[in-house]
Amino acid sequence: MLNFDSQGLVPAVIVDDATNEVLMVAFMNQESLQLTRETGQTHFFSRSRNKIWHKGEQSGNVQDVRAIFVNCEENSLLIRIFQHGDAACHEGYQSCYYRQLLPDDRLEIVAERVFDPEDIYQTEKEEVPLSSNEDDAAVQTPLQLEQSLRQLYAVYASLRDQDRTAISNTSRLLHEKNQTFLEGRLADELSELIGVQTGEHIHTNLPEDTALEGSQVGYWLFLLAAINDLTYEQFNPHTALLQGFAGQYTTEKAVELREQCVQAVTTHNTAQLIHGLTTGFSIVGWACISAGISPLAPIEYDLEQMRRKGLVD
Repeated sequence: MLNFDSQGLVPAVIVDDATNEVLMVAFMNQESLQLTRETGQTHFFSRSRNKIWHKGEQSGNVQDVRAIFVNCEENSLLIRIFQHGDAACHEGYQSCYYRQLLPDDRLEIVAERVFDPEDIYQTEKEEVPLSSNEDDAAVQTPLQLEQSLRQLYAVYASLRDQDRTAISNTSRLLHEKNQTFLEGRLADELSELIGVQTGEHIHTNLPEDTALEGSQVGYWLFLLAAINDLTYEQFNPHTALLQGFAGQYTTEKAVELREQCVQAVTTHNTAQLIHGLTTGFSIVGWACISAGISPLAPIEYDLEQMRRKGLVD
């Protein structure tokens, strides 16, 4: 049923069934998944400790499984749960994603700590957060995603504000401000991204094609945002992308969202434009979870192109 990786693991995105909030990301092997299904509570595999652990075993904040979903490639899970207690994070917060990345690269805690971990964990922590040297192709933190998206949008804003039309086609597009052209290209790329998931649009393979087409969708979304002088904070693409990643959309729903996106960006109304942009990024998130890749993959694809052109370090 599942395609476990070379280490015998699959990533599992844990979502609060009541609030739809992403609480944490962890890994399961075949045994921990079997325990999860048999007991009705989440069990995971710790890569750092090489052992299975029962979520909430020490803190009491166990997670009752409501439903388990498998992506189209059968290599990742989305598990909707009921969270006992007020915290899913071993640091004492409701969600593991309790910090926001600020424009100056500082991290700001934006959630209230529910308990002091020193009072709960006397021996060892229940889970070890993913670090940058331990990341997996299918799992990235919202912090990394926001940082990369901000970096990418800053490049487009710079190409808009500086006349580099002689050497940059993107700068030319941003200075021409032909919104109708950009809208048309966005509509085409959205269709191709959805086509990749349905098998109707194939270049290489599903993961690589999703990263490629997802990057193209993001490109036209960012250009539309830039020519309309939107700030990053006005549309927060990382939030929209993660909502799509955890949204459990069907293909039919993605097609419906595409129509909403295209219609919204063509109204030339700022509020509708923002709605269209966030809808577009949510489709990219849906495509990533469907293909079993990290939501960061399309962004990294674009950043790599920027690095080759000397636009980012």
